[in-house]
Amino acid sequence: MKLLITGAGGQLGQDCVRLMRNRHDICALTSTQLNITQADAVRHTVQEVLPDVVINCAAYTAVDACETEQNCCMAVNAHGVANIADACDESGCRLIHISTDYVLDGAKLVPEPYTEEEAVAPISAYGRSKLAGEEAIAARMEDYLILRTAWLYGISGKNFLKTMLRLAMADPKRMIKVVNDQFGSLTWTMTLARQIEQVLDCGLTGIAHATAEGHGTWYVGAKYFLEAMQVDFSLTPCSTSEYPTPAKRPVNSILENSRLKEHGLNVMRPWQEDVDEFVRLHRDELLSGR
Repeated sequence: MKLLITGAGGQLGQDCVRLMRNRHDICALTSTQLNITQADAVRHTVQEVLPDVVINCAAYTAVDACETEQNCCMAVNAHGVANIADACDESGCRLIHISTDYVLDGAKLVPEPYTEEEAVAPISAYGRSKLAGEEAIAARMEDYLILRTAWLYGISGKNFLKTMLRLAMADPKRMIKVVNDQFGSLTWTMTLARQIEQVLDCGLTGIAHATAEGHGTWYVGAKYFLEAMQVDFSLTPCSTSEYPTPAKRPVNSILENSRLKEHGLNVMRPWQEDVDEFVRLHRDELLSGR
């Protein structure tokens, strides 16, 4: 298939390229190469490439910065997504768009997961911008699939697990406080890329959740990862109130991949299995800090 990947410089975009480049005809554009907030540039690119599927990994993901930079946040996550949807609709290509648990309020009692049928109620500027992007797609086209995911990590770019490793290696005796009352599923970008490839031409449309199976807290995830990395570390659990941030975080980010399972399309694995494979493949690179 011919694929156009936008936001190809991010951690998910890079893993999509790594996974699919030998099996598909790929045009991969970073956010510098294609600014999705520029409608004419998006339209021209889609018309020139003529992809079967556009995979949109481009997003403004600085959750806390979104609280003070709401115009920039909306420009990318809502208006930019609308530009992609318009271009896809005009060209007749399918769109796979990546969204987030932040469109939900996270108020359900743990461990009850959120399904795709739950009412949306974002509690942050980032969440509101991503919801606006979802709504823009639904208003403009029919052949689309929005994959909501959460707690991403990968070998490229910055993420929670790499931050934990950096802090632990800088001073193994320094006690690191990690939030232990937010719940979700650490999701490896490579497995999410495999899930994206699985749904390229499956016919499934609308919204589907796509996170790793099982759940834990940030503290549980950090501890599991650092133990797998076989490094010395000192972690202590803390509450969200002890680690204040500008943007509110959902307490419950546990997503159930109901629609993917219903259609026999789910390839997401237990989060522990993914962390184990991530470490097996990338331990040396992670330790080197590259």
